[in-house]
Parts: sequence; structure tokens; C-alpha cells
Amino acid sequence: MSLPENLVTPCQTTYRSVGLGVYAVVVRYCTMPLEKVAMIANSSLVSSGKNQLGQAWKIATKEGLLAPYRTVGPASITAWFLQYSVMGFVFQTVDAALSASLGTQRMPYGDQLMEPPSQNSSFGVATACKAILAPITAGTIESVVSNRAETQRFWGLGKSAAIERQLGWSALGRACGPAFVANSARNAVMSTTSFVATPLLFLHAFPQEHKSHSSLFWFGLSVNIFAGNVVAITQQSLWGRVLNYVEEGGGRNANYRAIVGEAYRREGLSAFFTPPKWFARVLMNAPIQGTLPWFYNDVLPLGEPAALELAGRAYSSVSS
Repeated sequence: MSLPENLVTPCQTTYRSVGLGVYAVVVRYCTMPLEKVAMIANSSLVSSGKNQLGQAWKIATKEGLLAPYRTVGPASITAWFLQYSVMGFVFQTVDAALSASLGTQRMPYGDQLMEPPSQNSSFGVATACKAILAPITAGTIESVVSNRAETQRFWGLGKSAAIERQLGWSALGRACGPAFVANSARNAVMSTTSFVATPLLFLHAFPQEHKSHSSLFWFGLSVNIFAGNVVAITQQSLWGRVLNYVEEGGGRNANYRAIVGEAYRREGLSAFFTPPKWFARVLMNAPIQGTLPWFYNDVLPLGEPAALELAGRAYSSVSS
């Protein structure tokens, strides 16, 4: 028995979201040392002088090569899964809702990216609003489930708990974690890159005769590395500096104006963007976020028919 029409879209959304979460856990754990180096390189622990990556690597591996993996607790595993599954779920849900309310087409998915762009497609005000609101919403919700775990990996579990006690925030504040604004801004940029910029540019601007699964893989990586991360690195650097500020004195509330002003006074624009900072960010982010458009549009569709068939059988057994 097939699924009723009104259940197909929710089941598709759930399947794609869970798939993104599982993929994220595997990739993020395998690349944990790169993430730790990037976190440190984009903080005030590393000066803007020479050998920034070397400084960050030395700090990250001070307690051994496996030290970065010891900062990964159950909260991080859960947060990695939720971060990407919730991001995918929220984006798809908001995309569907805004598309219906604004009368626009949904973002292209799967084999649609390999087809010639429709002659009737347009980029009006409604499409632009959806392209802005959907990733901002997804990025913000993503930070709700991931930022606290990221701060734990930055500080370590023990220090993170001590700082949280010192801050004495409410349950909502503890759940969101310090530097939430910078984190959500960064995630909104990366959500835009993966779910809006890459598929739309690939569909409408990439030469039709060169479209393939491999070209989507490399195109997604390129957009991530040379566009998304160029912008996101400024927010990643701000995030690291905010955590350094909060850490002083055992735990104090962030003052973004003071943090940005002091960083700019001491280091200028180098406080937020340098080639080594960008490269460190790419090492951390590109393996997961850069390959996300390929995994989402090329790999997940392979198992979607089987997943819908399984959901149909489950529905049949429950309704009979």
C-alpha cells in the first residue's frame, strides 16, 4: 500500500533530514582534529603573525594527537546529528511553507539540478524573500541545537561546565550557549551556501553539457570554499573571540561592541580575516558543508524510493 498523498512530503522531509544527520556525525567525528585547529586558529589564542596554523596545531595537540577526540562527548554527537538534521528539516519546512504562501517554486532537488532550467522560472521579490528567510531560520534553529556543544569542544567539558555555573544563565541561555549571535550568523551563511546558492547557481548558471554528479560535487566544494567560507570566517573569528572574552575571569557576559572594537584596534581586519584563518576554516568546514549539496541531491535520492516504500508498509500495517 502506498502512502497517502498528504504523508509523502512529511516522509520525504524526515528521510532527508535523518540522512543529513547521520552523514554529519560520521564526517564531523572523523575530521575532529581539523575542527579543533580551526576553532583555535580563529580565536585570540593565536596571534595574527606568522605560522598561525602551526600555533593552532601545537595548542590543539598539546595533550597528544588524540586530544581533540577527547573533547567529543555525548552532547557533541547528539548536536552533530541534530545540527544537520534539524537544519535540513527546518529549511525544507520553511521552504515548503514560504513557497506555498508566496506562490513560488520550491528549491530544486535531486535530478532537477541536472535538467535545463525552466523558461518560466524567475527571481522576483517573493523568491528573494524566501531565499533569505529560509536559511536564516534554519541557521538560527541549527545554532540552538549545536552552539553549546561547540563551546564544549572549544573549552573542554570541565571548563565549559565551570563557566556555565559562573555565568548563571537561565535554562534557555544555557541551551543556546555563549556567542550565540555569531554562531547563528555563521550558520545562516552556510545554510544559504548549501541549500540556496549552490543548487540555484548549478541549475541556472552551470553549463548544461557539463552537468554531472561529479561536477555537482566539485561545484559545491568550490562555492563553499571560495564564497561561503570567505564570509563565514568573519563570524567564526568573532565567535572564537567572544568565547575568549567570556572565559576571562572564569565567566563573564559578552560585550560584542567591546570585543569587535578591541580586536580591530589591535589587529585591524586581520582579527577577522587572514588567509590562514580562512584555510583553517576550510579544513574544518569543507569536508561536511562543502559536500552537503552533493550528498543531499545525489546520494540521498538513491534511497528515497525504498524509504517511502517502507513508510508505506508501516502505514498499511498500522491502518489495517
